[in-house]
Amino acid sequence: MRAVVFTQYGAPLEIAELDEPKVGPDWVKVSVRATSVNPVDWKIAAGGLDAVLDVHLPAVPGWDVSGVVEEVGPSVTNLAVGDEVFGYVRKDAVQGGTYAEKVAAPIRTVTKKPATATFEQAAAIPLAGLTAFQALVHHLDVKADDIVLVHGASGGVGSFAVQIARSLGARVIGTASEGNHDYLRGLGAEPVTYGEGLVDRVRELAPDGVTAVLDLSGSDLDTTPQVLAGGDHGRVASIVDGETVKQLGGHYVFVRPDADDLDELASLFDDGTLTVEIAATFPLDEAQKAWELNQDGHTRGKIVITV
Repeated sequence: MRAVVFTQYGAPLEIAELDEPKVGPDWVKVSVRATSVNPVDWKIAAGGLDAVLDVHLPAVPGWDVSGVVEEVGPSVTNLAVGDEVFGYVRKDAVQGGTYAEKVAAPIRTVTKKPATATFEQAAAIPLAGLTAFQALVHHLDVKADDIVLVHGASGGVGSFAVQIARSLGARVIGTASEGNHDYLRGLGAEPVTYGEGLVDRVRELAPDGVTAVLDLSGSDLDTTPQVLAGGDHGRVASIVDGETVKQLGGHYVFVRPDADDLDELASLFDDGTLTVEIAATFPLDEAQKAWELNQDGHTRGKIVITV
């Protein structure tokens, strides 16, 4: 099969011919239709997560996937050959990722894709969508009477966070550059510009403070005590700055594969609550270009690689 690989940290991506992956008893083999780019992909390839993840070279990057089940392990009962699936295929080590024609996936990492989603849309959801969902539902316990402040609300995770928080009935204030304010309004958020003066701008919209903070950027986390209602520091979560958020009594969120949470996201997409913005698509051969665009940091929405 054809796959994208990196042969050493910092090396450019290459196309290689590899053996098809083996399928364990509780795994499935997926014929990949699309995957999406997340910053963690190129950070791993640069060696940035070497202290916490085993990386076996040459490695196929990628954790997001959508595709069709081609083979199931003997103990698999919830999926069948021919099922269209999507998932966050993070394994215990980095090697056999989703930037490939085929990927083997533990059943805990995949489920049936949203029925109304294209493969490209489905591939854009898992990592970013699960990050937002788990932060808001499992860590912050967001409810209908909440006012949620999302830092970095126009990014891949942020746009999902806004929509999910709104689906829970919460009021959402989102930080973003002024060029993304109309976009956030379209998602149902009240936009504010990040940076100096942020506390005053948030307090203008929520004089008594917000009840929960989700940090997706790391740049304004230190304002949390000044914007939270009653200084309730425990209702803050960050995917960026684990040390600071724990000092604030909050939660550091590192997304986990979870098929049940993926089912919730699929339902939100199929009922029209959740939308996906795709910034660009690239074929497998142009994965390096996809990474470079993502590294630029100025795209809105997800970058998808089609297989």
